[in-house]
Amino acid sequence: MRQTRPNIVRHHIFALWTRLCFGLAVVLALPLAGQQKTTPPPNLQEQLNQWYRNASRAAPGEWGVAVGDETGRLLWSANATRSLTPASAVKLFTTGFARTVLGSDARQVTRVVGTGYADPETGTWIGTWALELNGDPTLERAGRAGPMLRDLATQLYGQGVRRMLGPLEVQSARGLPEATYPSVWLQRHRGRRYAPLIGSVTLNENVVAFAVSPGTTLGAPPIVADPAPEGVASLVTVEAKTVQGSRDRLRILIAPGGRYRITGTMGIRARKRYFAGGAREPRTILAATWQAALDSVGIEWVQTSGLSTPSSNIGQLTLAEIVSPPLDSIMAEINEQSINIGAESLLLWAGGSTEEGARRLTEHVKQVTGEALGINIVDGSGLSGDDRATANSFVQYLARFPETAEGKNFPLLLPTNGSGTLKRLRSRSLGPGVVRAKTGTLGNVSSLVGYLGHKDGVLLISMLYNGRNVYAAKQHQWLLFKTLGAQGTPVVGDLTSVGEESLGGESSAIVPLPSPR
Repeated sequence: MRQTRPNIVRHHIFALWTRLCFGLAVVLALPLAGQQKTTPPPNLQEQLNQWYRNASRAAPGEWGVAVGDETGRLLWSANATRSLTPASAVKLFTTGFARTVLGSDARQVTRVVGTGYADPETGTWIGTWALELNGDPTLERAGRAGPMLRDLATQLYGQGVRRMLGPLEVQSARGLPEATYPSVWLQRHRGRRYAPLIGSVTLNENVVAFAVSPGTTLGAPPIVADPAPEGVASLVTVEAKTVQGSRDRLRILIAPGGRYRITGTMGIRARKRYFAGGAREPRTILAATWQAALDSVGIEWVQTSGLSTPSSNIGQLTLAEIVSPPLDSIMAEINEQSINIGAESLLLWAGGSTEEGARRLTEHVKQVTGEALGINIVDGSGLSGDDRATANSFVQYLARFPETAEGKNFPLLLPTNGSGTLKRLRSRSLGPGVVRAKTGTLGNVSSLVGYLGHKDGVLLISMLYNGRNVYAAKQHQWLLFKTLGAQGTPVVGDLTSVGEESLGGESSAIVPLPSPR
């Protein structure tokens, strides 16, 4: 049959496209300007070529891929210097920056400060007092590790305090005690559990959670249980009632002043219902939690209305103090669970403010990697779509930062395959610890960056994808790690030698977070 003209045109277009793709593949395999590149083993090169063909076909969009050896020499790349949005892979940079500025053993402090004494007759505190919060992301976390406000209350009780007077005064060593949203975060993210308020006033990662169960009898109000942080139940007004059946028609409303209202009905056989969301008024939450902490140890708090901030802390003494786990332990958890408020807290802690911290973080990455173009970090968590980095910048950072004094055993701060955000990276061919990596995901971003213990040596892999087919891109990113990691070896802290692994300087190992009380 004679071929029609449209088919002939399509045939020529297809042929031209094939030649272009072949030419592009050749270009992609070329070394970067000024970048030494070694030729990978033929089998590895073919695996990477085939993977990229499949990945770019399944997930059309902008890709940036770089694969290097443990020294950072590129073995294979595709658009490695293209500036792309990396999403939560930014946390990898943030943790390195915080470690450089603060040191691996740094801890955040929360205090009760003031002047005065406990009356020996009545136990009443005579003088001034205030809570000092400094943005500890592990403070007052329900069911998880970290210091608790009741530990402060216990210390006060041990000093003879039985009664405290006055409003809650809050201060911070950082300046104004507050919590705000980073200006670079989109409005649609703000207030969600993964994007809470950020600042010195932080409890339970600035997330409010509680459960609602049916009342014990018909007509009784449902019961608020499992509050987090402790004391939140006092901010919940229950206007609902328990009725026959198993259906739940509750409405949980946010009321003015950081309070909550529950209306509607709940069947007496209904399942427990859970609520969780970003705190709207962290200082209101703080007051309720502090009240619960004092009550739990037997200290009466006679409040006057409102909250206040002391005008000066001159002459104040530390009356009670609790500390966070060491920085390395905090950062390991932040990376494993991809905790946005944790990463932003690190940026504030190390950089002073989101804006200044982001500027210093960007300069830190450029200095470590030696790259001047394509890098612009605007927050600590990667939640902003304005963050930019290149695949090559991640590979160079993975190679070079561990060689610095501050980067000792840096790979161990990243989650391993099968844990945290890498829990889906499981395969019979992947042994424990073969992968140490950080993921990143937004509505149009999928990234996977880290170390892979290949059977022929450690590989540094950076895959950034910006486009509409995030799910398909993610599946192919997992696939590459599973394929190259088959029969691999565990990634150790020091990439240049195999020995005892440690985090946090010369002697300290990574400190497990203390068990929840």
